[in-house]
Amino acid sequence: MKIYRAIFLCVLPLLLPGSSCSTVRQLPTVADSTRVEIRTETVFQKDTVFVELPRVVERVAVLDTVSHLENEFAASAAVVSGGVLKHSLETKPVKLPAFVDKQIVYRDSIVYKDRVQTVTVEVPRQLTGWQQAKLRVGGFCFFAMILIGLYFLITSIHKLNLF
Repeated sequence: MKIYRAIFLCVLPLLLPGSSCSTVRQLPTVADSTRVEIRTETVFQKDTVFVELPRVVERVAVLDTVSHLENEFAASAAVVSGGVLKHSLETKPVKLPAFVDKQIVYRDSIVYKDRVQTVTVEVPRQLTGWQQAKLRVGGFCFFAMILIGLYFLITSIHKLNLF
């Protein structure tokens, strides 16, 4: 009999913490986190620019014959007047196309907001004393305590030899 009592007394403290149950739930902490994601994309696009040549006028007087020269950028004319050759060179206002790579940078940012929202739920009525005790101690553990109490009560009555 004493061995059973010793086993009960050793095993009971080990079982009590593991067998209690409760309706207490941990609420998530309210945490707002913001995360910004920035995306950068660089694109090279072929583009045409026009280079404008400036208009340049130049004149020369020489003792020679008449001449006239012209190309896509300039026109040259020479005239003899009074035994002197007057020569003029005029550049044409021309826009020349030049091809370049134009860099286009696209920047995009996305904001992520994580938010945890807790909702409070109202209980329709308060718990009774029995329900509160059962929640605090746990159903199985409470039943085990009653059995152990009955065991000690029966063993103490048996020792008194009342029956």
